[in-house]
Amino acid sequence: MLADYHIHTEFSDDSNEPMENQIRRAIELGLDEICFTEHVDYGIKKDWEEGDITWRGGDGIGTPKGSMEPLANCNYPEYFGKLVRMRELFKGEITIKQGLEFGIQSITVEQFQKLYDRYSDRLDFVLFSMHQVDNKEFWTQDFQRGRTQKEYNELYYQEILKTMKLFRNYSVLAHLDLLVRYDPAGVYPFELVEDIIAEILKQAISDGKGIELNTSSWHYGLSDTQPSRAILKLYKDLGGRILTIGSDAHSTKYLADHMHEARTILKEEIGFQEFCTFEHMTPIFHSL
Repeated sequence: MLADYHIHTEFSDDSNEPMENQIRRAIELGLDEICFTEHVDYGIKKDWEEGDITWRGGDGIGTPKGSMEPLANCNYPEYFGKLVRMRELFKGEITIKQGLEFGIQSITVEQFQKLYDRYSDRLDFVLFSMHQVDNKEFWTQDFQRGRTQKEYNELYYQEILKTMKLFRNYSVLAHLDLLVRYDPAGVYPFELVEDIIAEILKQAISDGKGIELNTSSWHYGLSDTQPSRAILKLYKDLGGRILTIGSDAHSTKYLADHMHEARTILKEEIGFQEFCTFEHMTPIFHSL
């Protein structure tokens, strides 16, 4: 079983890749199953139905420089409608699951709960991601600016733990140490945040949730996996079993990127024997 469980298309604000292109490429690569996980980031983006959408110059992942991109969440009716058509068009060739990536914060929990309640009957999978804290984004350095490396790393993990205790309608924690991508001071030592990461992982395990191995670490040029091998090992040592693998591909170029290397690391270095796909928010286990 080969499955990519973190994929973006034209329904994410930072991708222009048509859904059908991602599906055809997945079939070419021999994938058995894929799950689309379009962006939702309340606090910094609007839903399309709210109107008065702001557009900005496109420098996003997979977005041609100089183009314009909307500061908007996934267009849910159009997204789920196209998924129905794509499932019918590619029936028998690949399994297509319906997901969303919740870029959640403690201050936006109520909005995400309403969204989940609205579409829970359609969702197979939900990524719990944190892309900003107090509406200050990491990739722009707005969150890090004015804080020491110790301060912004500790605050990041504290916010994840706080938000997990408020919201449980998700499947796995995505790219748990995401801040590494955007840390101008380099990799913050794991041992300095190990205790709070352990609390995060214990909370996830207690709630029946999992974590993701996000293979975009290779094309971002990170020195380790994402999350790091230390986090993956800690999760396993604490008894964690629910694990997905996702490329975070915003274009066909990175679909299923380094998936075989990721599986080897999980099995041979960390000691996992299984990974998961999901159906109606329920994990299904497969051998690595």
